[in-house]
Amino acid sequence: MAIEINYKPIEWLGDRVRILDQTLLPAEETYFETADYIIVAHAIKELKVRGAPAIGVAAAYGIALGAISSRNETEASWRTEVNEVIDVIRKTRPTARNLFWAVERMTKVSMQANSYKELKETLIREAQNIHQEELESSLKLSQIGSDLIDDGMTILTHCNTGPLATTGYGSALGIIICAFQKGRKIQVLVDETRPLLQGARLTTWELKKVGIPFTLITDSMAGYFMSQDMVDLIIVGADRITANGDTANKIGTYSLAVLAQNHRIPFYVAAPSSTIDRSLKSGREIVIEKRKLAEVTHLGGIQIAPDNIDVANPAFDITPAKYITAIITENGIIKRSYIKNIPNISKTG
Repeated sequence: MAIEINYKPIEWLGDRVRILDQTLLPAEETYFETADYIIVAHAIKELKVRGAPAIGVAAAYGIALGAISSRNETEASWRTEVNEVIDVIRKTRPTARNLFWAVERMTKVSMQANSYKELKETLIREAQNIHQEELESSLKLSQIGSDLIDDGMTILTHCNTGPLATTGYGSALGIIICAFQKGRKIQVLVDETRPLLQGARLTTWELKKVGIPFTLITDSMAGYFMSQDMVDLIIVGADRITANGDTANKIGTYSLAVLAQNHRIPFYVAAPSSTIDRSLKSGREIVIEKRKLAEVTHLGGIQIAPDNIDVANPAFDITPAKYITAIITENGIIKRSYIKNIPNISKTG
């Protein structure tokens, strides 16, 4: 069963980048082109491009665009300007490991350039390498993870982890797509994923495109379906994984993991190795992004809560490693103990 992914969330056009505006989905499939790294930075902040791997790719292209647009001729000047571009991109979102992984790689190659011409060529080439690596990683991990899905299973997933989030095949959703492509008869339960509804808006859009049967549910319904023996497997993505296996993912993931353990349902995390941050010992060290309060008080631009109330909006939560059955990467499946096994399978520092 052949499945064609006929949309590209991010595409390099030689001297500019083309981005699918995910904030307009599912109503509009609208792309925009830009040669301005500031616009790329805003696109990352405003979730026009989102998902940890896709953010890393966009960040790399943003830095390349900043170098291309430089008008400074002296080495000191263009090095200073590129460092300023890198700083702008680095500050867009604090939690996604892939952003910093990409920035670190782009910074390293920029320091090795001996001329402005070499700088531009090197940064463009490295950004394209990062993009290609993420494409290949998402396909490999999807193929590896698909073997965990048996015929007739119902899989619960949270947020959005398909091609939109990775620029490639996907992570958690990529595994589901790959299993379906292999002929497995499956059903997917899609959490709506409040407050920004990435599940309702994006995951359903992607599943519908490839023809995989699914049912949209609210986040608070997940426990009910588990209690009714209507969930066989849970697969989610990740924005950062620490050395001990603790995982940051979209808010609501931790609750699913606790419920899964109570109902003895396997709970898998799927992410490319670029999402693993071995410099952090545990999830307690992960910086959790706090987003605009209006994302909670408004829905589709319509106010749903009274004025002048206290509101909290952490974008992510931490799932302790003890709740995670295994971590699926392009290099293989990492099983407990994560502290021992992550270094053996991860290619990241």
